[in-house]
Amino acid sequence: MAVYFYYGDEDFLIDSEIERMRAKLNPDFISMSFNILDNPEYSELINILRTPPMMFGDSLYIINAEKYFSSTKNYFEDSELEDIEDALQNNPPSLNIVFVVKLPRDEGKKLDTRRKLYKILSKFNSEEFQAFKTYKTDEIANWIRKQAKKKDIIVKDDAVNLLIELLGNNLRQFDIELDKLKLIAYPEKTVNKKMVEDIAISNQDLFNITDLIMKNKKDEALLEFKKLTDKKHPLEILAAIQTMLRKWIIIKTKASENSTFEISKIVGMHEFVIKQNIQKLKGVSVADLVRLKQNLYETECRIKSGESLDINSEVEIALIR
Repeated sequence: MAVYFYYGDEDFLIDSEIERMRAKLNPDFISMSFNILDNPEYSELINILRTPPMMFGDSLYIINAEKYFSSTKNYFEDSELEDIEDALQNNPPSLNIVFVVKLPRDEGKKLDTRRKLYKILSKFNSEEFQAFKTYKTDEIANWIRKQAKKKDIIVKDDAVNLLIELLGNNLRQFDIELDKLKLIAYPEKTVNKKMVEDIAISNQDLFNITDLIMKNKKDEALLEFKKLTDKKHPLEILAAIQTMLRKWIIIKTKASENSTFEISKIVGMHEFVIKQNIQKLKGVSVADLVRLKQNLYETECRIKSGESLDINSEVEIALIR
């Protein structure tokens, strides 16, 4: 029975599992055999479930189903759910259906297991993909080592520890950095701490830029930004600063009412780093952080829409505006 139900807040693991399944399809017919649909209505969904695969081999349908579970009431009528369950139970092995629900990261949300659709889907190949807890550094370290082994490299312990310090529990970013580190280490296969330091954007790098902006030292902030462009593309830096700003805003608003352990669970950063940031952000207002984040978000939208002719200048203007 080729029906799957993948859900959870670690979208990288979900995407990796889907990619593994996609790789098994006949590459000559991939445009016809691999399909992604976002929350299809009943008529479209039931048509997919009841359509036999074509003669070119297995088919794989990814059904992004977030809206099915986020609506205030059951998304489908009871009679429709009965039809869906019947179709899934009689699904041919060559028609692979994967229902996917990606939950917001670092928000602690769970699926409502009382929903009829959940009860139906959980009868099949159901698996929850959870993000690693930031304080479970041994588990994160083991994952990094296993992922490195898949890429045919070895990461030394001090390099693993530095990656965790810099990236927390972000598996997607770990995977990206491991690919870069493999290139840097070539023709050797061992990654050391110095290699990580050479390519990584640290929390301190990001804090230096924002701190200088808050102190109205814009010339120095731009110099820090230009230094980082030697390591990363401006859009990567932009995304990293926005992610960091989001976390800093949460830290600032939660620090007076929540413990560092509780904040750590919310933002996905190590508790030690939370304590450091609370001290560093004492003289920074939430309003200034929000304004800067909005500026950067608008800039990212302009760049990605093709409106920007000079990406570096666009980011620089956003940082000092």
